[in-house]
Amino acid sequence: MKKKNIKIGLAPTRRNVFSVEDSLKYKKLIEEKLKSWGVDFVNLDNLNEEGLLFNRLEVGRAARIFKEAEVNALFVPHVNFGTEDAVAKLAKAVGKPVLLWGPRDEAPLPDGTRLRDTQCGLFATSKILMRYGVPFSYIVNSRVDSPVFERGFKVFMGAARAANAFLNARIGQISTRPGDFYTVIVNEGELLERWGIETVPITLVDVEKRVFDKLKDKRAVDEEVNSFNERGIKFKDIDSDTVKRIAALKLVLLDWAKEENLSAIAIQCWNALQLSLGIVPCFVDSELTSLGIPVVCETDINGALTSILLQNASFTELPTFFADLTIRHPEDENSELLWHCGPFPYELAKDREKAFVGKHFILPSHAPGTGNWEIRGGDLTVARFDGVRGEYSLFMGHAEGTTGPFTLGTYLWIRVKNWPLWEEKFIYGPYIHHVAAVHEKVAYSLYEATRFIPGLKPDPVDPDEGEIKSYLRGEDL
Repeated sequence: MKKKNIKIGLAPTRRNVFSVEDSLKYKKLIEEKLKSWGVDFVNLDNLNEEGLLFNRLEVGRAARIFKEAEVNALFVPHVNFGTEDAVAKLAKAVGKPVLLWGPRDEAPLPDGTRLRDTQCGLFATSKILMRYGVPFSYIVNSRVDSPVFERGFKVFMGAARAANAFLNARIGQISTRPGDFYTVIVNEGELLERWGIETVPITLVDVEKRVFDKLKDKRAVDEEVNSFNERGIKFKDIDSDTVKRIAALKLVLLDWAKEENLSAIAIQCWNALQLSLGIVPCFVDSELTSLGIPVVCETDINGALTSILLQNASFTELPTFFADLTIRHPEDENSELLWHCGPFPYELAKDREKAFVGKHFILPSHAPGTGNWEIRGGDLTVARFDGVRGEYSLFMGHAEGTTGPFTLGTYLWIRVKNWPLWEEKFIYGPYIHHVAAVHEKVAYSLYEATRFIPGLKPDPVDPDEGEIKSYLRGEDL
């Protein structure tokens, strides 16, 4: 359940007036390259003898091949000039993210003839894709073995995976938002109408009943408690019956997520849950997040969607984490505290010997169930999807972990190039204090993903838009 799988529909295209032999040569080279990267793809070998798209009358059959294979994206390499209208009609019919690219031509032959004119065909196809209203991404005309091609293709894979995961996502909503949190108000109807995103509600009464029913399954609960112990998780000042309730809540939410095919969960983590079960869910949130079902705090639906985008844009197996932008570093002008009561996955803990599950140190109930550990640093992407008055944008920025003072809860101090610029973005953008983050630099894939999510504007801070485009062009290679 960690990431959506991506199956590519490979549709190499040629035009009749250029070399068929060279087109077939490049088709083979491209397929070999994709296999070497471990890409799951379906080609058009069953379409015609060449396995190439060039006959306009075959577009319908080509679309059926890809739809029956349930591809998640289209890759259309121009193995010579290509047939632009066939490409556009195919892309329109399949309705998935499209990647446009062609291998760079060699020099003309000694007699002055040219075999492919690939770049020229890319210009033609891009215009017709626009005519048909098909969003697409593209890689600079480059050789098959070029690092520009590899970089662009892998960025597209992350973008397509993120867009596919976002569109038609199912977000489990546990109870209403906390009464004081006007910041997490969302337009549920708009999310459904624009992007097919569904919220799947459940009441705290239902959750409470399921937990007490689960506690009767002593074997399952004891096995979960034993797994906590085997992983070295320490419970501080928490009695065994309470640990069992924590284990039961984890099992209940896992069962519910599977029943409803949930992409993520947004939970009202205070204060009703403490009254009904005598625990806070922070550690449980961390456990589900580490299993690939992001759980976000304070019923923040948009935060859950941000987590889905990040989880799927990345290639790392490390989980995302959900945080407050909390305080500036007391000494470093460009550092900030990412913190929350305890939902950062235990797998990310920097020092597990010091990590423990304890009682909430802020809420008056001081209910048990919070994680308390600093997580590892390294490269990070921080993001926030949000909107107001029907206009939505996606903040994205790269950061790195740094050192800072100890605090309770789960936390990480991060350093960025220009914190005042980040702060300004959050003040004037449609954002709140909640963000999601992942241990990888994926702003490039997030930026490209917005091409395939209608009405979502990219809002990068570092790298900025110009730097992202420069990176995708391979100007640093």
